[in-house]
Amino acid sequence: MRTLISTAFISLDGVVEGPGGEPGYRNSGWTFKDVEFLPEAFEIKGREQQEAAAMMMGRVSYEAFSAVWPDMEDFADYKVMPKYVVSTTLSEGDLVSNWGETTILRSLEDVAALKETDGGPIIVHGSATLNQALSDAGLIDRYHLLVFPLLLGAGKRLFSATDKDTQKLKLVEHEAYANGLQKNVFDVVR
Repeated sequence: MRTLISTAFISLDGVVEGPGGEPGYRNSGWTFKDVEFLPEAFEIKGREQQEAAAMMMGRVSYEAFSAVWPDMEDFADYKVMPKYVVSTTLSEGDLVSNWGETTILRSLEDVAALKETDGGPIIVHGSATLNQALSDAGLIDRYHLLVFPLLLGAGKRLFSATDKDTQKLKLVEHEAYANGLQKNVFDVVR
């Protein structure tokens, strides 16, 4: 069974929207505008590329990332790994041709079936709506969270507001940095 890892830049109040400067969000670019950059705080991002065997995202994140990441040296390892886009509206004709093998999954059942296959970890980038659905369905196995010392107020959140049973997490790695960032890696307890 494959491990599904959700990775996110997240504000202290749970917002994940617009961390890299995406248009349309009031506080867009909050990860680099408002917090001093310390390379050691982002070590986990490079490690994710080395350890992941595949990448997953929703349609909105795919459209944003596929326009930029294929030609970025910082994301070279992602270019060659298989990608999965969970979408009911994306078509094969919407996929870019310069970013390697990409498969469209149409449902959470497709994601669950993918997890049952052989292979290494699958990393989920961006994709607030998809993350909420995956979490609510019990499909996420681990969270890699870089928590920023910011309160952003409104914005897309990593976790849904669905009324559900408590989900216990086990902290397996953590570190605090001089700029106030915190790395928290949690395994989902089943």
